[in-house]
Amino acid sequence: MANPSALPKAERSPARALSVAAILPLYNGELWVEQALRSILAQTVPPDEIIVVDDGSTDGGVARVRELMADHPQITMISQPNAGQSAARNRAIRDCHSAWIALIDQDDLWYPNHIEDLLELVTSHRGLRLGWVYSDFDDIDLDGRMVSRSFVSHMKVDNPKRDLVKVLSQGFIIQPSAALINRAAILEVGGFDERLSGYEDDDLFLRIFLANYDNAFLDSPTSQWRIHETSSGGSDRMEESLRIYSRKLMDAFPNDRWRGLYFRSRYLAPRFIRTWIQMYIRARRYKNRKKMRLYVREARALLHYLRPRARVSMAIGLFFLPVVVRLWPGPRADQSRESTLVGRMARRAAGL
Repeated sequence: MANPSALPKAERSPARALSVAAILPLYNGELWVEQALRSILAQTVPPDEIIVVDDGSTDGGVARVRELMADHPQITMISQPNAGQSAARNRAIRDCHSAWIALIDQDDLWYPNHIEDLLELVTSHRGLRLGWVYSDFDDIDLDGRMVSRSFVSHMKVDNPKRDLVKVLSQGFIIQPSAALINRAAILEVGGFDERLSGYEDDDLFLRIFLANYDNAFLDSPTSQWRIHETSSGGSDRMEESLRIYSRKLMDAFPNDRWRGLYFRSRYLAPRFIRTWIQMYIRARRYKNRKKMRLYVREARALLHYLRPRARVSMAIGLFFLPVVVRLWPGPRADQSRESTLVGRMARRAAGL
């Protein structure tokens, strides 16, 4: 028998006993899908299943996948009419047989140690049953150039997720391509909300959290997140998802006077007002006045959830937002100035 210590790390790791399905939704991803799949194929601990879901693509992405399938029979592809990323993920999760789900978006990349490191986080965990494990990630641009290493470490959020108030006020800031999710937990909470194409990840993680599953965080990057102008973050679907998701949370978490937790007025409404203001600022960069007016209206629609003093203060702030954005005194860098403005207005909305 071979000496275990002489074997490669991946061969002697207890993580090999855990089954993993790598799931990649594909929609017009011809530019990136081959790179994403090759990053899956390069894993030190390979997934047991690799499933691509063609969600009604009309470009050459499907052909790229078929070319790879000819040399890599472990890749399977499912085709369906376009129904959105949530539906594509749900389809693959239902059809697969593995215990853990490793999602990857078509324009993201995994480092070779991604699955191995996250599985070792699973095997080393003690305590409540795990719903998911996740890691930090690097931010890259359209051409794959590095923008920011360890993206999560720069955010003011708590990891792992332990407190409902912080989750609701901060959001999760978990990149699906940087997570490994318990398939049983996904199925228990009903999978991804197929109305959402944006915020579907936050929504799923929140429901798993509420179902009393634990989570664990690795503070080093195991993947690359490609954020760019043509990604879903700037789409009309994303806007509609934000509306649906914010209403869903407002309905699910009324103010709890007994605990003194004013979910709607202190945490949720300020958070989503801040998000609409951020989208307003982005639209202003493109001089898209139609979107700017829309985003201000969406922010104003949340004012009635705020406490009276914060409501009046925020209403005044939104009225003067066009002028404030243009003249706000802050750091010279535009992005820093905008972040300062958004933070100040969010604190005003929270009544701080």
